[in-house]
Amino acid sequence: MEAERQAIEAVVRDYVEGMVRADATLLRSAFHPDSRIVGHFGPDLQWLSPEAFIAGLQARGPVVAEGEAPVWRLESLDLTGDTALAKVTDVYAGLDFIDYLSLLKIDGRWRIVHKLFHLHG
Repeated sequence: MEAERQAIEAVVRDYVEGMVRADATLLRSAFHPDSRIVGHFGPDLQWLSPEAFIAGLQARGPVVAEGEAPVWRLESLDLTGDTALAKVTDVYAGLDFIDYLSLLKIDGRWRIVHKLFHLHG
């Protein structure tokens, strides 16, 4: 069980690092290609594929300086068999988010299959 938690935390870390650094390789590793990223950004509903999400992040570029650690915390992790739900708080470009990440173990590897986000603060 501890090994599974560590593997999931590594995927979450890759997701956060990839997001703040606009690193497509890390993000593609964290997300399943058929996953979706859903939530309101301001008044606009976003319902994105991983590639659209990555393209938006790359257009903005990195939001942390080289060597700077991203601000995030794994608030909770619910793990049942090959499914998991992680609640993550993180800061992106000075904005505070709560992300609910659904993960599935596919072919022995954890991947994010859905990201539901809330912008607050």
